[in-house]
Amino acid sequence: MKRILFVCHGNICRSPMAEFVMKHLVQQAGLHDEFEIASAATSSEELGNPVYPPARQKLAEHGIDCSGKTARQLTRADYDRYDHIVAMDRNNLRNIDRLLHGDPQGKVSLLMSHAGQPDREVADPWYTGDFEATWRDVLAGCTGLLAKLR
Repeated sequence: MKRILFVCHGNICRSPMAEFVMKHLVQQAGLHDEFEIASAATSSEELGNPVYPPARQKLAEHGIDCSGKTARQLTRADYDRYDHIVAMDRNNLRNIDRLLHGDPQGKVSLLMSHAGQPDREVADPWYTGDFEATWRDVLAGCTGLLAKLR
């Protein structure tokens, strides 16, 4: 079983998009029994809130349902549970490091590094309003990550 946790600031836009895109890709590949996929926030600002409506809409445009997902915060126990902790940007990396007190097993990475773009971040659509660009980045990163894990 491969366990992946996607992480962003609030867990209402980018990381749930990545969670459900990856679940969709894994399902399409017939590998759903081989993966556990979830997402979390580095902040507590949105705890308990559902996926942000424009993010939910973008997923729905591609036939992906994220109903029932609510924001939760990253915990130290997540480091022990998940094999891969995938951040959307460098601020997330810094906050993950702070919350987890380091990454001794090398589990933490940037999503776009899996798309062959280690210097790129997934821009936060909460601020940019560009959910299409986020979709493209998340799809590229998840596709690359799945290829590496197969």
